[in-house]
Amino acid sequence: MSGIYIYQLKGWPNFQWNNEVLTGILGDIRFRQGRLLGSMEGLGFNLQDEATLATLTLDVLKSSEIEGEILDHDQVRSSIARRLGMEVAGLIPADRNVEGIVEMMLDATQHYDRTLTTERLFGWQASMFPTGFSGMYKIVVGTWRNNAKDDPMQVVSGGMGREKVHFQAPDADSLEAEMNQFLRWFNSESTIDPIIKAAVAHLWFVTIHPFDDGNGRIARAITDMQLSRADETSRRFYSMSAQIRIERKAYYDMLERTQKGTMDITEWITWFLGCLSRAFNATALTLTAVIKKARFWNNTAMQELNSRQKLMLNKLLDGFDGKFTSSKWGKIAKCSHDTAVRDIQDLIDRNILLKDGAGGRSTGYLLNEAIFDAK
Repeated sequence: MSGIYIYQLKGWPNFQWNNEVLTGILGDIRFRQGRLLGSMEGLGFNLQDEATLATLTLDVLKSSEIEGEILDHDQVRSSIARRLGMEVAGLIPADRNVEGIVEMMLDATQHYDRTLTTERLFGWQASMFPTGFSGMYKIVVGTWRNNAKDDPMQVVSGGMGREKVHFQAPDADSLEAEMNQFLRWFNSESTIDPIIKAAVAHLWFVTIHPFDDGNGRIARAITDMQLSRADETSRRFYSMSAQIRIERKAYYDMLERTQKGTMDITEWITWFLGCLSRAFNATALTLTAVIKKARFWNNTAMQELNSRQKLMLNKLLDGFDGKFTSSKWGKIAKCSHDTAVRDIQDLIDRNILLKDGAGGRSTGYLLNEAIFDAK
């Protein structure tokens, strides 16, 4: 079977799965989904917005990271906040490629109830590659890949002479028919559970591999779109992409095994549901951080802080990467070192910050955890 791919089988794309195996797993997922959405609804709109912003930021960052592309956290967060109309301190401009990926993800999740069309997919892919290049390579943008001269398109690893072909996509001349069939199925009303439909859609799209580049990220956007349909809300409180990033090797191994297997994709759906369950678990961390941040800013000690202090405290609350020093304060807040020192000393006097380490410019500063318990 190693030389035959799933789309070459006679039954393609009539996927099959064992409902007896999946029923118990799906029931647990549905129960936990209900509890999660219910607990989030009890938070109030402001906290729901904060949780959605945190989740979508994580989703965009990790979906790109799966493909080896590292985006700037603050740019992604700022782009999402602006597009959602949220007033967030310290917004910064975002690069064109960041804006494009954010635009795709928000279109998928905020307009999940709209029909998924060829033109919409073309727009998503074009938005990710605004220059028409992927790295140093010119690619086909805003339409299906056209590999007539260099078919087949292959997913390959290993150096020259040691290449390993993990997957070979359908030939370019079959893409229009393949995608028309996929889109008819995706947009149709069906008796398939919407969460199982998300698992099938992910596998089906990434197997067709219709674009020159961006297939993985678009597959995950389609997955989030279908999961939003399953949740019946545009608010996002868990990140499937973040969990896939953690389990990236298992994700690719499972895709490869399924794409070289039979039309019975029970094993793939079982893995997908398990991954989704673990994404629910990780949501607890996001929720804790959101509530902690809200409690922090509701504290009376936060009154009368200047804009630089609010900006930098939000950096710490969002998880500052590395040692937080006065020199970094000055650079990020765009102020002199003396001003940064005065800002920091004021926060120390208010018991909001604590010193971490010896004196001098190398001194680090931490949030005083006791402030979260104060009234």
